Amino acid sequence: MKLNELKDNYGATKNRIRVGRGIGSGKGKTSGHGQKGQKARSGVAINGFEGGQMPIYRRLPKRGFKNPFAKVFAVVNLDSLQKAIDAGKLKADNIDLDALNKAGLVNKSHDGVRLLARGAVNTAVNISVNSASKAAVALVEKAGGKVNIVE
Repeated sequence: MKLNELKDNYGATKNRIRVGRGIGSGKGKTSGHGQKGQKARSGVAINGFEGGQMPIYRRLPKRGFKNPFAKVFAVVNLDSLQKAIDAGKLKADNIDLDALNKAGLVNKSHDGVRLLARGAVNTAVNISVNSASKAAVALVEKAGGKVNIVE
C-alpha cells in the first residue's frame, strides 16, 4: 500500500449540500427555507417564540433558589481512601490533591475535595482537603490520623 492509495472507507465522508444552485440540485431557489415569512428572511432569532402564545418558559412556575456561589466539591469517602492505601496507590503519611488525583480517586477537583465518612479507615492518615464532614474527621482522628483543611 502506498500513500497515494489511501482513502476513507465508503460512507465515511459526505459532500456538503450546496444550496441555491439551481432547481435540479433539490435545494435551489428558496434553499430549503420555503416561501416568504420570518423564517425565510435573514437575521431570524426566534428561539422560544411560540407565535404570540405565552411561551412555555413563562407559563411554568419557577420554584426554589439556586445559589450562584455554591461550591461543588469532588467527593472522597473513607472506604475508597482505605482501599487505595491497601492497594499501594496512596502513601498514608501525606495525602493531598495531587496524590488523590494520581491515585484515581479524584479526576475533577471542581472547587476542591471533600472528605466524607462512608466506610472506615484503619490506617493513621495525614490528609489535606478543602472540606471534610465532622464524622469523617472524627473517624480519621480515632484511627490516629489528622485532617488538614486547606482553603
